[in-house]
Amino acid sequence: MTPSRQGPRTGTPARKAPRTGPRAFASTWWGQAWVDALEAATLDSGRLSRGRTYARKGMVGPVTAAPGVLRAEVEGTNPWPYDSAVHLRVLTDAQWDALLDAIAAQAGRTAALLDGEMPADLVDDARAAGVPLLPEPAELDPECSCPDWGYPCKHAAALCYATATHLDDDPFWLLTLRGRTKDAVLAALRARRQTLTGTGLENGEAPRQQGVPARDAFASFSGVFTPPAETIESAEAASGELETAPTPLTAVPPPNAPFTLDDLAALTRDTAQRARNLAAGHTASLTALPLDDAVRLAASDIGEGWFHGLARATGLPPLDFARLVRARRHGGPAGVAVARGPFTPDPAAMAAARTALSDPDNDSNTVGTMRLRAWRNRLTADDEGIQIRLGPDNRWHPYTREGHGTATDWWPCAPATADPIAALVTARTASRGETPCPASP
Repeated sequence: MTPSRQGPRTGTPARKAPRTGPRAFASTWWGQAWVDALEAATLDSGRLSRGRTYARKGMVGPVTAAPGVLRAEVEGTNPWPYDSAVHLRVLTDAQWDALLDAIAAQAGRTAALLDGEMPADLVDDARAAGVPLLPEPAELDPECSCPDWGYPCKHAAALCYATATHLDDDPFWLLTLRGRTKDAVLAALRARRQTLTGTGLENGEAPRQQGVPARDAFASFSGVFTPPAETIESAEAASGELETAPTPLTAVPPPNAPFTLDDLAALTRDTAQRARNLAAGHTASLTALPLDDAVRLAASDIGEGWFHGLARATGLPPLDFARLVRARRHGGPAGVAVARGPFTPDPAAMAAARTALSDPDNDSNTVGTMRLRAWRNRLTADDEGIQIRLGPDNRWHPYTREGHGTATDWWPCAPATADPIAALVTARTASRGETPCPASP
């Protein structure tokens, strides 16, 4: 249902976009900004024109929005639809803090968003604070299962044009793409309002002393701490899985609490492990996003209830969250980065891999005969439904296409390896019947 519009609010003009011609997909200025970002990202007017035609003909299926990605099935010339996606960079925690502060600074901004309006002055204030709320031309990163090498192809272009209408109806879609769902944004705004009220700031009183982020506290520590030798095991420390033996908890949670004593013990144990790692100099987790931390916890030895609770908290569709968890188990933090989206790799690394895979003298006498399609950091054998992805760790992560009928997608299937031939052989083996690592407990 299209949200009701009550006209522009004070300080929040709703700049409308043209409704005729090729730019008719967006009726709001923020929807048109999305279309402008798409059209500025390519010089191929032909593919854009066909994408508009596909969108007008209703060839784009239901569009789903999740942090960092849009997905939909788009019909084409083949009897089955193609899986199309558009990726958009999510905001960092610091950028989200700045954006939420900008929204909370004026009560009318939250009301405008709920009324289906994107306040123009909010976008301006966010940009001034270094927060790119609206997409920039180079940010929209299309992906499609079709054989078209266009960037974007007509199917991904159709998805982008169809999305403009959704953005018109609900600007919270844009916030979701930037990393946080509507419920998460509203909860954060309520918390900010309660903090302002609770500290007496509205009455002119001085704010109470608050805590500091863990990364700041750790950075200011100037002493020297040597953790017990038995906890320093390089392989486990590097993966963030050090084991400790904290004192058992004995306090009983309050009646009707949404957590148990075992839950508290698990969190305490996890906190102790991370603290030991930080003390040993492994500081990567200080910059982890909430999503990364949820995936890390879900990939550890936790119960099924925790797994599903973490999935709901991230706002991701369950299958997308399960894919990240499996990627974490197979490839660690680099595996998660590979699963979240494509990136532009070192051309020399990709060329070296393709040369090795096409060498008729390689260890596998069948790899050299595969028809491989290269796109960004991915090499795909479409005929066999297997793929390898080069990660930021310079290792190759094996993937297979899983699912039934049109409901298929790429899933990590085995640990990463530095050898592209070994990764491709492993993916082939998995696609022929090996049971992959389960996505959840």
